[in-house]
Amino acid sequence: MQNIIGIDIGGSHITLAQVNPEKREILASTYVREHVDSFESRETIFSAWISAIEKAAHDLNREELLIGIAMPGPFDYENGISLMQQGKFIDIYQVNIKDELAKRLSVSSDQIHFVNDAAAFMEGEVFGGCVQDYNRIFGVTLGTGLGTTFYDGTTATDEDLWDSPFKESICEDYLATRWFVNRYAELTGDQISGTKDLLEKSEEIQNQIFNEYADSFAGFIVQYVSNYEPEVLVIGGNIAKAYPYFEKRFIHNLVKNNCNLTIRISAIFEDAAILGAASYALKKA
Repeated sequence: MQNIIGIDIGGSHITLAQVNPEKREILASTYVREHVDSFESRETIFSAWISAIEKAAHDLNREELLIGIAMPGPFDYENGISLMQQGKFIDIYQVNIKDELAKRLSVSSDQIHFVNDAAAFMEGEVFGGCVQDYNRIFGVTLGTGLGTTFYDGTTATDEDLWDSPFKESICEDYLATRWFVNRYAELTGDQISGTKDLLEKSEEIQNQIFNEYADSFAGFIVQYVSNYEPEVLVIGGNIAKAYPYFEKRFIHNLVKNNCNLTIRISAIFEDAAILGAASYALKKA
């Protein structure tokens, strides 16, 4: 069996595990999640990453090891160079991360492959998730931000629709967690941190906010996603866990606009990017 590790790197964490490519699943006993402050120094970030990777890979043959890494953009994925100039990871801007990791892990840089985090989500769902039997798939991740990705039967690509024009602003302003936070504050004067908190509030306020969200989400699908002519829409991210609360109105709005899409909700959520990074590395190797 190929020795392979899938890694998901975010602004506040690194999550990783060994992956069984035959069973298309994570080896749960190797799962590692560590906090990493992306605003820290270059050395602090690399030390935290290496420590986590060593925990997951301690028993693997380094010469035969494949490493797939899901990473947010902007990023030079082919060469492994960070292009993030502001905010997160600013101290590793233009650093060749592939070479740094290879040196510190005592592997060849050819054994390390990077993929966009949204595309990794899709690759994971195709590889071992809820859309293994489809060829044209559009994926959205709904959470702190809006991720969009398309799979054409061969490869997943990041569609980067988060800042596309929508209503009076951009798509992400209406579909990410901050919309729920802002809308609840507008209606009540109180604070919530996201959909999980909203589910503890009155049914009346829940219904109003989820109905408005369903309208926006359907509007986004009709305006941008239907052009891809996907067979299926796969939804991930934390907001997807609240899908039953806006499903009926969302589907109604799609049908009203002659958009008859099969909908699948991720069953593996955070693990999709780990599986996707690993499967992408297998493809590249």
